[in-house]
Amino acid sequence: MKLESAFGGVRIGCDIGGTFTDIVLEAPDLTLYVNKTSTTPDNPARAVVEGISLLLAQTGIAPGDITEIVHGTTTASNTILQRVGAKTALLTTLGFRDVLEIARIRTPTMFDLTWKKPEPLAPRRWRREINERLAADGSVVTPITTDEVLRVAAELAGEGVEAIAIAFLHSYINPAHEILARDLLIRHFPSLRITASCDVLPEMKEYERTSTTVVNAYILPAMRSYLEQLKIDLATIGVTAPIQVMASNGGMMGIDAASRKPVFAVASGPAGGVTGAARLGALTGDPDLIVFDMGGTTAKASIVHEGEPSLTNEYEFRDGISAPSRFIKGGGYVLKVPAIDISEVGAGGGSVAAIDAGGLLLVGPESVGASPGPACYRLGSMRPTVTDANMVLGFLNPVALAGGSLKVYPELSAQAIADAIAGPLRLSVIEAAHGIRHVANVNMARAIRAVTVERGRDPRDMTMIAFGGGGPLHAVDVARLLGIRRVIAPVTAGVFSAVGMLAADAEHNFVRAVLQPLSTCDKARFAQHLRALSEQGLTALATEGYEAESVSLVTRADLRFIGQSSELTIDFTADFTADFTAVGGVLEVEDVLLTRLDADFRRTYFKTFGYTTDEPVELVNLRVAARGVSARRLDFARIRIDAQALDGLSGSRPVSFTRGQSALETRLMARSLIGADAQAGPLVIESYDTTIVVPPGCTARRDAVGNILIDIQY
Repeated sequence: MKLESAFGGVRIGCDIGGTFTDIVLEAPDLTLYVNKTSTTPDNPARAVVEGISLLLAQTGIAPGDITEIVHGTTTASNTILQRVGAKTALLTTLGFRDVLEIARIRTPTMFDLTWKKPEPLAPRRWRREINERLAADGSVVTPITTDEVLRVAAELAGEGVEAIAIAFLHSYINPAHEILARDLLIRHFPSLRITASCDVLPEMKEYERTSTTVVNAYILPAMRSYLEQLKIDLATIGVTAPIQVMASNGGMMGIDAASRKPVFAVASGPAGGVTGAARLGALTGDPDLIVFDMGGTTAKASIVHEGEPSLTNEYEFRDGISAPSRFIKGGGYVLKVPAIDISEVGAGGGSVAAIDAGGLLLVGPESVGASPGPACYRLGSMRPTVTDANMVLGFLNPVALAGGSLKVYPELSAQAIADAIAGPLRLSVIEAAHGIRHVANVNMARAIRAVTVERGRDPRDMTMIAFGGGGPLHAVDVARLLGIRRVIAPVTAGVFSAVGMLAADAEHNFVRAVLQPLSTCDKARFAQHLRALSEQGLTALATEGYEAESVSLVTRADLRFIGQSSELTIDFTADFTADFTAVGGVLEVEDVLLTRLDADFRRTYFKTFGYTTDEPVELVNLRVAARGVSARRLDFARIRIDAQALDGLSGSRPVSFTRGQSALETRLMARSLIGADAQAGPLVIESYDTTIVVPPGCTARRDAVGNILIDIQY
């Protein structure tokens, strides 16, 4: 039966994870239908198409009724992790060939003698110097010659290079040389993928700008190929709706923008969950949240402060724990792009447990992924994982997962743990399983500390919102390690990142370098830059179908004390009728706005670092974030959940909560049966998409929205 409603068309959110691909269909009557399909690493688009096809069959909705697909993809991040990107070259200014090697001349940890510096994505043999030079003010010192650019490009093409990044000195002030080289290469070498830094990151700092440009070039062919193939595969089942890609900053970007600038979507999937958490927190009265997302491969942590995700303009992408902290640098590939401040650690359901050379138990960062998966999947792997530990301890359904669609074999979990961990360490299987779970929990607590304690925030004063397939399964144990007193398992927790994507707005970010003392900056140039950035934002969103009335512009300034090398980003309100004056026909910024910026910067600096100074302030960059508010943005207050997604087992089973203590006979309840009255633990709450564990000493209840609230006693 086809669903009818006056609310509008059908939207789909899609999040590809390491183990499962999550699909959420928002029907015209605002009911959410969910599907978890095993990720297909050889062709991720296949799982997307399979999941959508199953939901269309379940709901009776026609493919042509789908009006939008919002997609979080791991293509960019996996391309870097697996080192399977394009053969990438770099054209740079004479004397700057080794910027990627020199980097920041530091290591992420002082005493780790085993740390190995990541190999540059553009190897030295493909990094070529061009005899051109601009001065710091953008004036030409040495002109660029077309013959040299074409000769070097021809040599690189002959060596099999597939993508070329262009990053010339001071191009953020004057992009003329980069534009000339870019246009030459596009015209004469159409098979090469070209990225110029002036198109991706027109900002100062040579290493950061070069690194970001090279990353974009490296992942560009893979991202473009994947998105093109996804459109083709969806068309085979009759789906021709426009595709929006989640950006790292928590907004959406059109498929064309994502195909040109994939570096803005490297942290695509996790951003959706944080955006959803911010929207949900605003509804439930929780403006300050710790966001905890545990999937099959990694666990991620972020914070929502005063209703907004915490953002950063720079982060490092690397293996293991990835924390965009201002205190930890030098361990990965720098991406100087707007992104939600997310800390990531290799501890997910599929993370492998092993014993190191010193006899210590390790969990992750290696993961078995979707194929072959944990031992209990019986797909060929007998390596113990976090999921296997949870299976042995009784936390997971011993018959099947994902609503019965994935049959499991607990005896294989026990055998894998016995052979690899319990036997060598002379432990019982239960003791070994507790050890695996505890190590994973400690690793995940580290990720949360990276975005709370290391940012000067006390996690004991905040509420944790936990989602992902494994988030509610581990949330209370992780919360207890940090002194957190309340955990929220949101509606459709197991697929919440995909749900969050449907709550996102479109967003594009633009930046211009200024580099002038704030008190004496060129007022006309300030106004000119801000107006040009605003027009860029309006134009970008207009091409994606957003009228000017539905666009909001967020203006920001990067400021620092003169002489410092790092800056803080300050939001400010710019009213062209109140804060700007036409002088001799030229628009200029008012002094009152500059004074306000100065005061806001000093206040933020003191709040961030605990002190301030009377030194003059420098305006480094102006930024504009253009946000297009979707008319169909998901509203948590109005949605309904498909009843099948809330089904689960009833009865009881033994669950081992504490090492050294007997297993407790624990009630099993379907999520649909949890009401407003508090239910005392121990309790295991099951639904199609996830399992929520309520240990002894905790209570669980449902709020008006449908979230499960777990209160923890100490």
